[in-house]
Amino acid sequence: HPLVFRDLDADDFRHPLDKQNTLLLRAIPGLNEIGRAILAGTVTEQIMLLENIGTSILVSKDQLPELHKMMIEAAGILNIEPPDLYVRQSPVPNAYTLAISGKKPFVIIHTSLVELLTRKELQAVLAHELGHLKCDHGVWLTFANLLTLGSYRLPGLGGFIAQRLEEQLIRWLRAAELTCDRAALLVAQDPKVAISVLMKLTGGCPSMADQLNVDAFLEQAHSYEKASSSPIGWYIR
Repeated sequence: HPLVFRDLDADDFRHPLDKQNTLLLRAIPGLNEIGRAILAGTVTEQIMLLENIGTSILVSKDQLPELHKMMIEAAGILNIEPPDLYVRQSPVPNAYTLAISGKKPFVIIHTSLVELLTRKELQAVLAHELGHLKCDHGVWLTFANLLTLGSYRLPGLGGFIAQRLEEQLIRWLRAAELTCDRAALLVAQDPKVAISVLMKLTGGCPSMADQLNVDAFLEQAHSYEKASSSPIGWYIR
């Protein structure tokens, strides 16, 4: 049985870069208000909710019960209320979380991701998404996801300001991902499972998944660090 962290707090595993970039985001005047205004608008809310229900399958104990069990177990380990989970038909392996203020958050995973990963790896992905909710990434996460998914652009702002705001949000999202990879590790309780997820998302396919090698991928990661240690390499990275 996996170890369960009964009194786990978000700050017990939050990454330092996440803390740093969260402080930077909070320093931007009015950002929270802009995010809430856009996401709390009834039309945006209705579109997100209906589009999801209309194009995905809601997981439950009666619908894809194995996935449901994975989510419940992962949420229990991380000491968090499980969100709704949807499976969407898509050839692009992906998972993301949308959380509207005052509404139950939901996680969406794509069918190609289910095909690509083992059951333990898939649960690590669910745990990664739970990490966002555990750390209360909420409004900013949804805002950033809508921007990266290309389904929204910041209205009523000058082009330069909007671009800088998007850059800051994406930088924060990258840092938040490091925190959530730690959440994945807390649930997987095996570093190789967590690393294998990243390897498969980088260049895996179901037909050759059994030939992938985590140790070789780690060697590649070390060579990347070495190659990017020069000033020019650091800048390019």
